[in-house]
Amino acid sequence: MHVAYLAAGSGPSNFGWTLGWIIGIVVVLAVVALVVPILLLARSIGDEAPKINTALTDAVANTAPLGALRTTIEYATTIIGGLQRGRARLGG
Repeated sequence: MHVAYLAAGSGPSNFGWTLGWIIGIVVVLAVVALVVPILLLARSIGDEAPKINTALTDAVANTAPLGALRTTIEYATTIIGGLQRGRARLGG
């Protein structure tokens, strides 16, 4: 059988190697096509991160006075109670 193969005039076949290389190249190109957009998105997020951090720092500074709101509510409640007592004493 081997003699008939050589007698037909065709040399050893490289089809398997060629097919393997083609499949390998296609797989590598597919991976690159999937990874490149992810890397570009990560880069744009990284570029925006300092801006986001600055905005969050400003938000913390701008909302810090809200922590004192409970004290303000307590004082307002005390004042309202005093006003109600004064009104009651005046007959109102």
